[in-house]
Amino acid sequence: MDLSSGLKQIGRTALIGTAAAGMLAAGMTTASAQERVRWQVPIAFPSHLVGLSTPVKYLSESLGEVSGGNINLRYYEPGELIPPFEILDAVSEGRYPAGFTWIGYDQGSIPALPLFAGPPFGMEPPAYMAWHYFGGGHELLKEIYEPYNVHPLLCSMIGPEAAGWFAEPLESLDQIDGLRIRFAGIGGRVMERLGASVTMIPGGELYQAMERGTIDAMEFSAPAVDRILGMQEIVQNYVLPGWHQTFTAAHLLINKDVWDDLQPATRAQIDMACRAATLYGFSESEIENPKALRDFEAEGVNAQVLPDDILQELKRITDEVQADIAEEDEMFRRVLESQQEFMELHGTWHYKGHLPRSYYAPQED
Repeated sequence: MDLSSGLKQIGRTALIGTAAAGMLAAGMTTASAQERVRWQVPIAFPSHLVGLSTPVKYLSESLGEVSGGNINLRYYEPGELIPPFEILDAVSEGRYPAGFTWIGYDQGSIPALPLFAGPPFGMEPPAYMAWHYFGGGHELLKEIYEPYNVHPLLCSMIGPEAAGWFAEPLESLDQIDGLRIRFAGIGGRVMERLGASVTMIPGGELYQAMERGTIDAMEFSAPAVDRILGMQEIVQNYVLPGWHQTFTAAHLLINKDVWDDLQPATRAQIDMACRAATLYGFSESEIENPKALRDFEAEGVNAQVLPDDILQELKRITDEVQADIAEEDEMFRRVLESQQEFMELHGTWHYKGHLPRSYYAPQED
């Protein structure tokens, strides 16, 4: 290489190095310019429950990493800051910037919310996510929360729950009459119509309530979560499928004034992290639930599958209950109609495009 070529090469190298340094400096400036978010976030479930609350841990950790530590969502276990059923009020009033919860808990004041949290005979998780993101679901939910000054983000999703723990196999719906039962959402209204006395108890108190006989039967979540709670130590009859909640969704509720004050980049990061947390929760639950069900059965738990005639009767009563609520609440009617229209559209694809479930069932020896 002659002197002239060497000088040219040195010049090109210097130019590339200067450009790279400039880009690095610009990146550092952008990162350092990002606002600092420090949120206290009360959660409705203990943070170790698979799919229900483990996504909030993922959310917190991933936001911290992607923002270089600028976004810090510190979550607090149920009861550490406020009782789990007070999250909506606390966020709405600005006492806390955000909360992570199952929004169906607030059906007493907002009847439509269980349709977004997990309704009876509703969509399966992939269909629900399609409706939520692309079928108008998120827009309806934002409209519902507008008067409460809350911005909702879907932030967790799991598949169907179990229909509950009962002292005896459920062979007739007449057995429901007179039971003291823990049941959530619209399914609780169905249980009441069947003669049960329905109560709402937080997950952390259910083991004690069942052990002491405060309640006769209960549903809470899917097998992986129910196993963590230890229900199999008290009751041996586990009823499936989860007709009352074909999916379970949890949401990050954010005070709207706080949300609107965030920089666009920060809002985008939180939104993307919640979408990722939703996938995280669904994927985790889909590996842990079958393992938990396998372990239940190995330990002698009777995993009972409800016969079709009982499911048909539960569907009939569910339709009656939802029709009654729709007559009383316009927003419930609008959301229900939107979901039913989507299910009719999606159902054709699901029925014709997917293999029958029998092809996925365990093969008999």
